[in-house]
Amino acid sequence: MSLFTPLLWILLISPLIVIAHFKSEKSNLKYLGFFILYFLADVFLQASGKQWIDLDLKFNWAGKILSLILGLIIIFSVSKEERIKIGFTSKTNSKSNLKFGLLVFFGFTFFDIIFKLILFPKGGNFDLETFLFQATMPGLTEEILFRGISLWLLEKAFTPTWNYRGVKFGWAFVIVTVLFGVSHGAVLDQDLHLKFDIMTMVYLTVISSFSVGLLRKFSGNLIYSILGHNTINLINAVIRIL
Repeated sequence: MSLFTPLLWILLISPLIVIAHFKSEKSNLKYLGFFILYFLADVFLQASGKQWIDLDLKFNWAGKILSLILGLIIIFSVSKEERIKIGFTSKTNSKSNLKFGLLVFFGFTFFDIIFKLILFPKGGNFDLETFLFQATMPGLTEEILFRGISLWLLEKAFTPTWNYRGVKFGWAFVIVTVLFGVSHGAVLDQDLHLKFDIMTMVYLTVISSFSVGLLRKFSGNLIYSILGHNTINLINAVIRIL
């Protein structure tokens, strides 16, 4: 992957950022700048980690660990109140909201399982590293990146005003949800050739990113979206070896 790829992702979601700016009652573009800098720094660390630290493993453990370190540095550099807004807390929202978030997530996940059982290639071999990686790193690092710090910064940039069941939503939620799908479906290779998988982008945005995002918002806690994210990844790994 070319290091220009994250700039492409920002470019692809820029129409949403423009809409958010004009639709929001008040925008704080300083935090939008912080979001872009943080996002680019995190992706750079993830992309470069395997080159800097060669662990001789199939997956990019080094890049994910560097991403996690950056996220934790930011989380512990802010106040306890701000950490709660990021979702880094032991508290959750009301039981009814938590239950609603879980029901929505499991509903989307059930559809996801059926869809992938039909379309995914089967007959792969069990690989311990694959299961250990998918059970830990993607959810841990990507949830801190997308639905933790990025969502927190963007909600400071564009204050959420939509309310459902007492939970505030806004353009920040839309931007992060779409950005997750875009970052998995568009890539520039080292020769700057664009690989654009619109089906992956749409599916991950509508099914995975949206459902995990709702789980994060209705629980008020990153641990639920981390577990939900890793559950989806583990299901993918299991289906491929059936």
